[in-house]
Amino acid sequence: MEKANSFTKEQLIACGNGNLLGPNRPRLPVDNMLMIDRIITINEDGGEFGKGEIVAELDITPELWFFDCHFKTDPVMPGCLGLDAMWQLVGFYLGWEGAEGKGRALGVGEVKFTGQVLPNAKKVTYKLNIKRKIHRKLVMGIADATMEVDGRQIYSATDLKVGIFSDTSTF
Repeated sequence: MEKANSFTKEQLIACGNGNLLGPNRPRLPVDNMLMIDRIITINEDGGEFGKGEIVAELDITPELWFFDCHFKTDPVMPGCLGLDAMWQLVGFYLGWEGAEGKGRALGVGEVKFTGQVLPNAKKVTYKLNIKRKIHRKLVMGIADATMEVDGRQIYSATDLKVGIFSDTSTF
């Protein structure tokens, strides 16, 4: 069976409910913590390192929940939400490849913020290049990523690490 190489918001929500990739695969967050509206492309051999890439988008509107509380009279998307979206996408990638278990962010090498997402923005684009994939007893993905707002790069992150675990009770 051929894997899909793009996903709609409805499919991403289904992933959060365990109904897209399968019940034992990593899930995306649901509701407000899902920071992705669509995956434009996902593949296993593209990207800067030839090990896979993901391009995804988030539509920005002034009504998004975080603009009301971060900060009063100075609304801006929290940087941690963009970083979390990048981790979400690495975990999704591992599940899309077939990994089973629960995804957990394990770290990041370096993060740079050189801009901001304001309520008048239209679209955030995430671009991830998979650097390493480990599918042994340890299941982990490592990626470099950028985040753009309306075509201008404003975040970059190196060595985003996500692990997949069958038991997280002692994590």
